[in-house]
Amino acid sequence: MNERNDAGRVNGSPHAADEHGDGPADELAGGLAELWEPAPAGFAATILERAGVPAHRYDRYVRMESPVGELYVAHGRGAVTGSAAVAWYTGAEGFEAAYRARTGRSVLPVVKPPPGLVGALRTGRDKLLRYEFGPVTPEQRAVLEAVRAIPFGQLRPAAWLVREVGGVLSAEEALSAARANPAPALVPTHRLSLPDGTPADVGMPDGFAELLRDREGIDEERVDRFARSGARFLGSGTTRIFCYPTCAHARRITERHQVPFASADQAGAAGFRACLSCRPVAV
Repeated sequence: MNERNDAGRVNGSPHAADEHGDGPADELAGGLAELWEPAPAGFAATILERAGVPAHRYDRYVRMESPVGELYVAHGRGAVTGSAAVAWYTGAEGFEAAYRARTGRSVLPVVKPPPGLVGALRTGRDKLLRYEFGPVTPEQRAVLEAVRAIPFGQLRPAAWLVREVGGVLSAEEALSAARANPAPALVPTHRLSLPDGTPADVGMPDGFAELLRDREGIDEERVDRFARSGARFLGSGTTRIFCYPTCAHARRITERHQVPFASADQAGAAGFRACLSCRPVAV
């Protein structure tokens, strides 16, 4: 029978807990907790590699600085498989869970980014990257690949996107497909616009697409001004070429030489030729 003496011992042991449950065991647990540190990025992947688990059985992700804040960028099998702003999640576990829910694959943190990623984040141009978009339809895949051709700092309307994918989708369907983008900030769906030329809603959290466009120097006040005036295209009185207002060539047209048009047909009737760079289409 165990009995407590006046010294607070049980069976005479100096290591027994007192009536509040505190004692050496609790002190040890507390001390160990203070020593705990999270495993460094790449630790789990290194363990799996040394255990002989093939790399294609799981994906990896890095936490990267970018001009629009920190991003998680996932990759695997030689391709980028997803990206998201760090601020969208309460922690890395949230990103990992969301990634697993979308793709059905596990994703582990690593340190080394895939080739081409640093340059793509710095310049906004991703031609050196390959993508694996995961569980998307063929139409969504075609739209996302077409979006990659929109130049840095420019907008393209849904009608342009419809033409690029072969005319098999309506404008609404094309924009809906763009919302399936698993790699925002890399695949530039923020460069899409509505028929009036104003930026399209592509399903990103509030403010993020605007942040991306601002970083690229897209002047949304100028875009809105053209939209309110009904100008969908901008011609040059000197070259007799018309463009989308955000085209690099259109931005160089001085104000006194700007000739606005409400439609491509109107521009053609006035003797203007379509820009070979932005390739404007009828809306």
